[in-house]
Amino acid sequence: MMARFFTLNGVTGCALREVTDRRSYVGFGKIARPDRSVASNIAATLAVTCLAIATTAMSQAPAVRADDSGMAKALANPLASLISVPLQFNTNHGFGTEDGDQLKLNVQPVIPIHITEDWNLITRTIIPIIWQNDISGDSGTQFGLGDTTSSLWFSPAKPTDFGLTWGVGPQLYIPTSTDSLLGVGEPGLGPTGIVLVQKGPWTVGGLANQVWSLGGDDIDSLFVQPFLSYNTPTHWTYTLNSESTYDWNTEEWSVPVNFKVAKLLKIGEQRIQLFAGARYYLESTDDGADGWGARFGVTFLFPGK
Repeated sequence: MMARFFTLNGVTGCALREVTDRRSYVGFGKIARPDRSVASNIAATLAVTCLAIATTAMSQAPAVRADDSGMAKALANPLASLISVPLQFNTNHGFGTEDGDQLKLNVQPVIPIHITEDWNLITRTIIPIIWQNDISGDSGTQFGLGDTTSSLWFSPAKPTDFGLTWGVGPQLYIPTSTDSLLGVGEPGLGPTGIVLVQKGPWTVGGLANQVWSLGGDDIDSLFVQPFLSYNTPTHWTYTLNSESTYDWNTEEWSVPVNFKVAKLLKIGEQRIQLFAGARYYLESTDDGADGWGARFGVTFLFPGK
């Protein structure tokens, strides 16, 4: 058996599959290593491209209040009319029989597009850049790109009087992985939806999606993410969420719970949000991460004019 790893919404999942041709995973008895210089160049190019797309798309984004309180609240809402580019680092441990380690950088630009006076299209793309070691037994080190996921939510431009906001649309799984241990390497598609309520400093809601492989059977995965956040008058944000994944093929859950603290800052004319937090796996797959992990990073903000 060989562990196959896939990334949905920036979260690494693991599935076991029978290996009928070992040559598809190894060469001359050793796990194939990607060219690190090529992978680094690809990752850097994608990150710069995402920042360029976010900047050029600003003129098409609906306006959001430019004050810090409005931005802090908007950042707690995945459907807000605010262009943002989070650079999210995640550490995980305990993969496989060798307790392998993984460090992942998720580059995940969020770009709202004004369709009509009443409707927006919110796009969120997650591009994982991964370093890992011994995540599938004595499999050595891999570095490169994982598979990309892209969510497209059609959402009302304004919340209800109660503060309710929702969005639905397709979820795309794009095979961009540079190594068989960094991703499944086949396309996937499915529905995604999100609903949330913002009242005062509180945001509570949930996100879910289901993705199936196109032309294969490696991906049949459900993702569920309930979340709760609280914003303070001094622009601190405290967030508790779960990023649960269920693999229908292996009938296994992965249930990490995250607690994160974030602070909105202004450096020159650029607003950013710094964040850091801890993760604990309440339930893990047989070969997936377990125990404690960490999340930290920075979000660049581009408010509409």
